[in-house]
Amino acid sequence: MKKHLWWVFVVCALFLLVACNSDSSEPEDTTGSTDSGVKDESGTTSSGDEGEKGTIKVGVLASLTGALESYGKQTQKGFELGLEYATEGTMEVAGKKIEVVWEDTETKPEVAVQKATKLLEDDKVDFLVGSSSSGDTLAVLPLAEEYEKIMIVEPAVADSITGSEFNPFIFRTARNSSQDAYAAAAAIAGDGVKIATFAPDYSFGWDGVAAFKTAAEKLGAEIVLEEFADPAATDFTSNLQKIIEAKPDFLFVVWAGANSPWNQIADLKLQEKGIKVSTGAPDIIALQFMEPLIGMEGFTVYHHTLPKNKVNDWLVEEHKKRFNGEVPDLFTPGGFSAAVAIVEALKKSEGEADGNTLIPLMEGMSFETPKGTMTFRKEDHQALQPMYSIKLEKVAEFDYPVPVLIRELSPDETEPPILN
Repeated sequence: MKKHLWWVFVVCALFLLVACNSDSSEPEDTTGSTDSGVKDESGTTSSGDEGEKGTIKVGVLASLTGALESYGKQTQKGFELGLEYATEGTMEVAGKKIEVVWEDTETKPEVAVQKATKLLEDDKVDFLVGSSSSGDTLAVLPLAEEYEKIMIVEPAVADSITGSEFNPFIFRTARNSSQDAYAAAAAIAGDGVKIATFAPDYSFGWDGVAAFKTAAEKLGAEIVLEEFADPAATDFTSNLQKIIEAKPDFLFVVWAGANSPWNQIADLKLQEKGIKVSTGAPDIIALQFMEPLIGMEGFTVYHHTLPKNKVNDWLVEEHKKRFNGEVPDLFTPGGFSAAVAIVEALKKSEGEADGNTLIPLMEGMSFETPKGTMTFRKEDHQALQPMYSIKLEKVAEFDYPVPVLIRELSPDETEPPILN
């Protein structure tokens, strides 16, 4: 018997979580499908044998509407392509058909819990995947443990997911904030360097800044200001004025979402005031607003031109074919990697989806992704993975500043601390 009263408490407690929220009211029907069958009215891709032992069901939580919609849809495209690649087009593993049920969290933790409960109780999924928001993901983690189902976390990055809030059913293909931080600090930190940070005021931003501060201070830098802004804000003038007054050598920006601060950073001419700006190179939409940052050195998680391997080549080619010439974006390979991880785990278990059976098989498991080899670290199930040291440059065939490779950072170089 499920602990319904306990979940009443959880849903109430979720209103205390700070997360990126959407102004959307009724979400449009954005449920996705895979090639495993015909999508039914619930958004489930059905092969006609639902409920039989020959079916593996995967429930995916993503921000398909709201502030992080673009991230959710990148994950969706990547996940569907990843399933196809990993199963060589059969949409089967160990003789079992794979079905996918998509649910929109609307980037609201309380909705994420409702949708995850529906996936587990009504759809009887064998795996959970998600979500786009760290707030949504943190709210859902206890459900994976209660129902003893493996949850692949993608693309949420808060350190606490595989840190203080970790449970053994959680595996993360997404990089975490500390991995970002070690890559970012290597680009700008050093003895006596003064750095201000700017981030959204929720778990993604808090963890990102905390991790960067630790990494930068180890290299001798001084953090002179930690400035946080409402993630739904559109005017960052007062925040940026505080940063100017602090007179740092560098401003390191941690950001996610469509309402980025780049235009206002340019308008206030921070770089002309002697403040160099550094950040992780974001998705393509955000890169289009980063013309003033050409020449900036930083890091990135992914750009389709950076990895040189056959998996990424396949992803880029197939993505262009299926989406009108569009290339995969920042979070597309993450969705792809989550799908590959599930298929590889099921190969190891010969189709057994029981969470307790899968945990020891997945600990230490390596698998090939568009970014290269990922490995689930045994201690906290965080995927160790390559990152990229880059410089933003103008490249003729692109209409936005492009992250050009300085060097690939190995999984060992960006390995985060174990925090659980």
